Amino acid sequence: MLTPTPRAPPVLCYHRIGGPLELGVTRVGRSVFGRQMTALARAGWRTLSLNEFSHPRTTHHAPRTFLLTFDDGYASLAEHAYPVLADLGFTATTFLITDYVGKTNTWDVRYTWNRLTHLSWTETEKWRARGFEFASHGATHRRLTWLDDASVEAELRGSRETLTTRLGPTAGRAVAYPFGAVNPRVLGIEQRAGYERGFGGVRGGGGGNPLQLPRVPVYFWDAGAVPFGLRDDGIGVLGRTVAHVANRCAVGTTIMQTFTRRSAPLPESVAGV
Repeated sequence: MLTPTPRAPPVLCYHRIGGPLELGVTRVGRSVFGRQMTALARAGWRTLSLNEFSHPRTTHHAPRTFLLTFDDGYASLAEHAYPVLADLGFTATTFLITDYVGKTNTWDVRYTWNRLTHLSWTETEKWRARGFEFASHGATHRRLTWLDDASVEAELRGSRETLTTRLGPTAGRAVAYPFGAVNPRVLGIEQRAGYERGFGGVRGGGGGNPLQLPRVPVYFWDAGAVPFGLRDDGIGVLGRTVAHVANRCAVGTTIMQTFTRRSAPLPESVAGV
């Protein structure tokens, strides 16, 4: 039986760090990310592993702890983000789109001139050995609440099976819902698939339900030394509200995906899979 997670530490969600500019809002500059992480480390913040986050008796009363997450699993993380974190003694959990590991992001609307590459299994195994964790972001990054039961099952169970086969059972414990979208029907399928933790949008909406945990995304305008998700002042509240609105606006991306998915090519493989 799942037990609620009381007073969970804050959770930050980044997407892309560095690399080519985009028309969207998810890219955070390499220098901005480095400055934020360095400032947090100097201020006494420390990151939690997903296992630590899931066991409140050991960590939730410690001051200045947070769970650092990345969605989508872009290859640029291995160049621009993970080394910075390793140097600071930080760790992170990356939610992978399992059907696109080692491939280009043909699942997404084209926000950059050239398609972007995802981490390969070789890279994930390398960084996992250094203390970084990986979990599910679905099989193909489809909005789960718009799918029928069989498709939700395929997205969640298929992704979990791939992760546990490749990276071991601990990689199949958590999922981050694409676009933060979840409802009771999806929750039921998710729980039956064997997940223990689920991460949604800024407000979570689960009242302590471990399958509806909130996260605050860090978008390109969140460029201060302390991201909005870790601030308790008025600026932090305003920043989280703006992030919530931006996250809700991502429904437009889902609509565009629906029209383009029918004609999209098969995932393009790259070296290092």
